[in-house]
This record gives sequence, structure tokens and C-alpha cells, in this order.
Amino acid sequence: MTTAAPIKFAYWVPNVSGGLVISTIEQRTDWGIDYNRKLAQIAEAVGFDYALSQIRFTAGYGADNQHESVSFSHALAAATERLKIIAAILPGPWNPALAAKQIATISNLTNGRIAVNIVSGWFRGEFSSIGEPWLDHDERYRRSEEFIRALRGIWGQDDFTFAGDFYRFRNYTMKPKPIDPQPEIFQGGSSRAARDMAARVSDWYFTNGNTPDGLAAQVDDIRAKAAAEGRSVKIGVNAFAIARETEAQSKAVLAEIIDKANPDAVHGFAHEVKNAGKASPEGEGNWAKSSFDDLVQYNDGFRSNLIGTPEQIAERILALKDAGADLVLLGFLHFQEEVEFFGRRVIPLVRALEAERSRTPVAAE
Repeated sequence: MTTAAPIKFAYWVPNVSGGLVISTIEQRTDWGIDYNRKLAQIAEAVGFDYALSQIRFTAGYGADNQHESVSFSHALAAATERLKIIAAILPGPWNPALAAKQIATISNLTNGRIAVNIVSGWFRGEFSSIGEPWLDHDERYRRSEEFIRALRGIWGQDDFTFAGDFYRFRNYTMKPKPIDPQPEIFQGGSSRAARDMAARVSDWYFTNGNTPDGLAAQVDDIRAKAAAEGRSVKIGVNAFAIARETEAQSKAVLAEIIDKANPDAVHGFAHEVKNAGKASPEGEGNWAKSSFDDLVQYNDGFRSNLIGTPEQIAERILALKDAGADLVLLGFLHFQEEVEFFGRRVIPLVRALEAERSRTPVAAE
């Protein structure tokens, strides 16, 4: 299942206030543009490949302020030279024509360093607040699939015509097109509907934090379904990294994060995510089996267990790669200093382990 390509690294862009944990622990992370420009430059310098901007429309769960994802992504791309920025886009508030035009323009302005993450919606209260209809779980993924098909058609064709249940286009031509190749399309999820959609239309599938065994089960399913469609899909897994000089120091930080969790905010978040994974017909989507401790980090990042010394974390990243991960999407407590530490201390160890494996002969069966 392991791929020969080096595993890629991405980080969550903190364009939303409150950091990446629902806790009163100190987080030396800022949601403003100056902090984030510097963070992007640090990440690029130490070996990160991608940065993922977040999309929120309303305050809640510590995220009292939030910058819009697409325009923020453009600002970060303008401040860097190689880093690719993934802009989160939410069908419903966005129409595919608007999203296609925004991303095509940014692609031309940044030499193609823009991608999209199609978010199928988990926050019902947010939709109600802005007057958007709330769809059932699988219907949200059906809409997202049409959204992606529309994006690909607008970017790839002139006189694009599409007749879906959610979106319709007739002889629509948009120019300029994005720089070839087309922007990569990421999506999140863990449910059957999410995996099925990824197999049919997405380039990348993001899943919440998980153990290698839990990840492998999803990877096997997605790749089998994608192969049946004549496609391949790459896999990204969420993780919250706590890299310290000793394992005891790392575990102490994790214990402090959970000890200082905001119970009301965590329970409020838990209530909202019932509209995500737990609302899927099979009850197996994102957050369906998350505990209180898991939910202190929005996307189950503690479950990936990248908590320990640089050497321990590097070995665990290789275990995730063995399970099928092509990318690790990372959150941190103190982003600027911890992204730099991770890039200088962990990524080189991962690359050394990958190189060692490539030199090791495979035993004959």
C-alpha cells in the first residue's frame, strides 16, 4: 500500500481565531495576516508543501473571528514562492461559477499555486444564520459532487453545459482558464458518501485523525472504488503534532491541553458535528466515534498520535504512510515556532527513513 513518492506535509492556516484546540491553554498563534504571511514563509523554507485555509462564516467554539478563505489564500500565495495554498470552499454559499472564476484568477496570478478543498458542510447553525438551506448528509455530498463536476467542466471546456439537480450551466465559457494542470481538488469526510464521492471526482481525500489501522480500512475502500472508476485518489490524514525533546514533555503538553479544555465549547461543537458523521446513514462519518478528548482538537488530530520526540513522530509518520497516507495535514499549538521546529527536526528524519527504505532490497518471496 505504501507509495514510493515522499510523503507530503501541509499545515492548517490559522485564519480563524482561537487556534486549533478548544482549550484555554496558551496558544502563541494569531489569526491575522502579518502572522500568517510569516508563518507561510517559515513553512515553505522548512519543507512544507501545502497550507490549508479554513472556512467559517459565524463565530463559535472559540473562533470569534475568521478571515474568508479564498482571498486569504491568495494573500499567502503572494507572500511565498513555492508553497501551494488550498482554499476551503463551501457549496451553498458559493456557486461553482464564482468559485471557478476566483480560483482561475488566483491560478494565473500565482503560477498555479492554488487548490481547493470542497467542504460539504457540518455546521447547521451556520447555514441557518446566513439563510442557506440545510440538506441531509448524503444530499450535501451529492451537491458537492455536482459542484466539483461543474468546476472541472468550467475550467476544462468552452461552451460548458451541465444539467444537474443543484447546478445548471448552458454554453458557459470562462476565460482565462486556470494554468494547466487544473487546480487540485481536495475534499474531507469519512462516511460512505464521502468516500464514494472521492472515488468518482476528487484528487485528494482528507480524513480526520486516525490510527494506521483505522486509516488503512478507509484507504482500501477508497482506492478499490476509485480503481473501479478508472481513477486514483491520494489520501491526506489530519494530525495535531506535539514535538518536544522528550516524550514526557510532549505528553505533559497534551494533558494540559485536555485539562484546560472548555467543556461548554467542546460539548457545543460535539452537538453540531452530529450533523456531520453521526448524521450519515451508516453513522461512520467524521466525528461519529469521537470522545470528549478527541473533540478538543477539531479534527481528531490527537488520534494520529504524532506526540513525542522527533524520532518517535517520524516513525509514526512512516506508519501512516504504510497505511496509505500520501500527506499529513498538521495542526500545532504555537504555529510559527512549532512549524519551524517540525520542519527542521522531524521532516529530515522522515526523509532519511524514506531514503533508507528505498535503498533496502525487497526480499524475494
